[in-house]
Amino acid sequence: MEGKTSRAGSIDAHAHWAPEAYVREVEKLGHKAAGGPLSPLMFDLEKRMAWMDERNIRMHVLTLSGAMPWQWASQDSANTLARIVNDAAIEAHKSFPDRFIAGVAMPMRDPSAAVKELDRVAGKPGIRAVHLPTSVEGHDYIFEREYLPLLAHCEELGYPLLFHPLDGVENHYGGPERLAGASFMYNTLGFPFETATLVVKFISSGLLDKFPKLQIVLPHSGGCFPYIAGRIEHSIKKGVSDIKLQRPFREYIRRFHYDTLAYYPETLRFMIDLVGSDRVVIGTDNYAKMDVEQPNALVEELKLPAADLERILRGNAAKLLRLS
Repeated sequence: MEGKTSRAGSIDAHAHWAPEAYVREVEKLGHKAAGGPLSPLMFDLEKRMAWMDERNIRMHVLTLSGAMPWQWASQDSANTLARIVNDAAIEAHKSFPDRFIAGVAMPMRDPSAAVKELDRVAGKPGIRAVHLPTSVEGHDYIFEREYLPLLAHCEELGYPLLFHPLDGVENHYGGPERLAGASFMYNTLGFPFETATLVVKFISSGLLDKFPKLQIVLPHSGGCFPYIAGRIEHSIKKGVSDIKLQRPFREYIRRFHYDTLAYYPETLRFMIDLVGSDRVVIGTDNYAKMDVEQPNALVEELKLPAADLERILRGNAAKLLRLS
């Protein structure tokens, strides 16, 4: 099967890139591909693989960073940029099939354009997931009726959704005034709130029931959702929330996959205990501002049983992305 490999090491489901053709096109449009200085590891695959080998990483799932262009690009430009990124990802996989697969870059402000691009690349070498922003300018677009065909198509194709918040003042959670400034709070506070909002809306909207086979991967260890999940469930049980569920709340918690980007071992252990070792994948944010130098170190520090460690390092991602 495509992507199958005997190479040891982890599978990083949250790793960013910016292929050179994409960087040139973004700069031609007057923007920066990563919102700032670009690490050579974002586009130089040979250097990236050397970096991966030093850290026992088998494979990267290539996706754009939070600087993805969908909030500022015109629809025509967005369509072009998505094609450039996706074609580059296919070529990266063809060149190094046991090292790189990708999430489809989606020109998602137009749901029909997004579906069209998904159809164009679905089934091509290395395409294993779909990459989407959690929201755009505070707009939770994915829950609108027009996007139901996109979700249905992803479920049909078996492509998990890889979500990630967008950079940029216009995307600051809670508004630009509240989390603005040099403190970086738009990221350290805003991104976790953003992801928790996405999760609860997926649960409360009934979309998880409508699409029972749809898989969703959450960045940043699910944001703050795992730590407020009990509060949300309690509000439902008390009847002070208008959320109506078809299944026990804890079943919905396990409908998501969560990456390991928790930074504290205690935090990661709590999350694994809550969601189960079979719902956790390696995620690093490499090579963005909040990335980590040793991608496997945090989970290895927990001294988990061998079977649990194997699942988190590679088994869960291999199954989710249909690599084995």
